[in-house]
Amino acid sequence: MSTFVLVHGAWHGSWCWKRVRSSLQAKGHNVFTPTLTGVAERSHLLTRDVTLETHILDIVNLIRWEELSDIVLCGHSYGGCVISGVADRVPDCIRSLVYLDAFVLEDGENLLQQLPEDQQKQLQEGTTTLGEGWKVPPIPAEVFNVNANDNDWVNRQCTVQPIETFQQCIKLGGGIKNIKNVSYILATGFLEGSPFPPFYEKAKAKGWKTTTIGCGHDVMLDRPEELTGLLLDSAAMSQIARSGSRDA
Repeated sequence: MSTFVLVHGAWHGSWCWKRVRSSLQAKGHNVFTPTLTGVAERSHLLTRDVTLETHILDIVNLIRWEELSDIVLCGHSYGGCVISGVADRVPDCIRSLVYLDAFVLEDGENLLQQLPEDQQKQLQEGTTTLGEGWKVPPIPAEVFNVNANDNDWVNRQCTVQPIETFQQCIKLGGGIKNIKNVSYILATGFLEGSPFPPFYEKAKAKGWKTTTIGCGHDVMLDRPEELTGLLLDSAAMSQIARSGSRDA
């Protein structure tokens, strides 16, 4: 039995993981899918003071108070920024990291600067015109090539997110480097305008395990069973690696 902590991307919430969560639980695993402060069912906590640091602490505190260890920690999209911060704080609790079509920040970077200039401009214009200068409206599901059956549902479920979650620079102290089992999954059905292929190439250069999956950006909705298998593979590979190091 493994423990999975699955972190959603921008504008989403725990709801987007329900298929993968059910699949992993049916196989006997512990699964946590926390909703980050200020979105979805926690949208009543939305303020301009919610930052990337808030979201990192959401997950660090979940791990602390649930007393979790040996975790497979997966972050989707913006959630990649969150899991990097979490892994840097509590590396001893993490068995493996999985970046799912996600941003991978280095110390001192933020998400906004990883976007092409036209996407930065669109995001900032939406924040100014629709978000009172600090709330970022969700990008439509159609842009992310979400499967047609889920498009309307995803657009209903997504909520605004504070601009500081995209603008705050991450602070990494080096703890994340202690985690050796890291993988990156790239969604190849969302490549036009996608900011994620450079992170996939970066992952290959770092020697991480890399995989592609043929679907839109919301992999957990388009390919839940395939993603479940990839997460289980990540758990199993890290288990084998740890057993081998003990045997040596």
